[in-house]
Amino acid sequence: MNSPSRKLYRFTPGSDVAGMRLDQFVAAATDELSRSFFRKVVDIGGVHVGGRRVRRCSHPVGAGEVVEVFLDGLPLEPFALSAGQILLQDRYCLAIDKPAGVETQPTPARYRGTLYDALLRYLQDPARPQQRPALGMVQRLDRDTSGVMIFSIHPRAHRPLTALFSGRDVGKLYLALVAGQPEPAAGEIRSQLARNRASNLVRSVARGGKEAITRYRVVESFPGACLVEIELLTGRSHQIRAHFAERGHPLLGDVRYGGPDRICGEPIPRQMLHSWRLSLPHPVSKDALDIEAPIPADMEHLMKVLRQNPS
Repeated sequence: MNSPSRKLYRFTPGSDVAGMRLDQFVAAATDELSRSFFRKVVDIGGVHVGGRRVRRCSHPVGAGEVVEVFLDGLPLEPFALSAGQILLQDRYCLAIDKPAGVETQPTPARYRGTLYDALLRYLQDPARPQQRPALGMVQRLDRDTSGVMIFSIHPRAHRPLTALFSGRDVGKLYLALVAGQPEPAAGEIRSQLARNRASNLVRSVARGGKEAITRYRVVESFPGACLVEIELLTGRSHQIRAHFAERGHPLLGDVRYGGPDRICGEPIPRQMLHSWRLSLPHPVSKDALDIEAPIPADMEHLMKVLRQNPS
């Protein structure tokens, strides 16, 4: 069982199995999860007992204490930061090139292997294993969005970096492949965005949402799609995805917002959105920072396919 699908298993132990080891109980409750596979799920933090994450297979189950096993469909090998993904690091800040397919923060399905966990592991001082690294997260990127993210890694930088993002003092440029050809080829999209509870999708609303401002310009056109440079003046959840979907130009691969999953016969592995460049003053020294992440291989490949299909 190497590539689990997204799924939730829920079991309620009876009094007859109270005290049984967690891994033994789940193995007896279903034949869909092998014990070796289940141990990996426990290790990354995808198992909860009584509403709390449990990291030990030997944990004794209690009668009536619900056991939940969350699978997110991602590889069970935990993600770890590599040197090639570090774009900038000094005493106060760390900027990285986040790959697509990595959750930024812990989810019910995993703690280990999220970007948050990988950053803590990367920053951990081996000489002081009990001292938790200082880490401030002021940005969020969706799991399948790649590109630049910056973090504070010193207490002196936490508050100033948060203030920079809150005060719109950060230049944020994205690149996206979208369906069709937006008209005009450059413009600004303004709306109030709110999350629809029923669908869990973000939509523009007449009132009661949060202001969202997206500027864009078409950089390159292809048959049925184009590469767009996007400047975010606000940072709302799913802002780019919602704004372009509502204009009739959803992101390639963004099936949740109506985007195609294939183009020119080529499968699209994810939403084609990349956090390309961040420009901001350093939160402590005030020096100008301009941090750029190269276009990822899957996006470059898709653009090559599109260029080779002129009609």
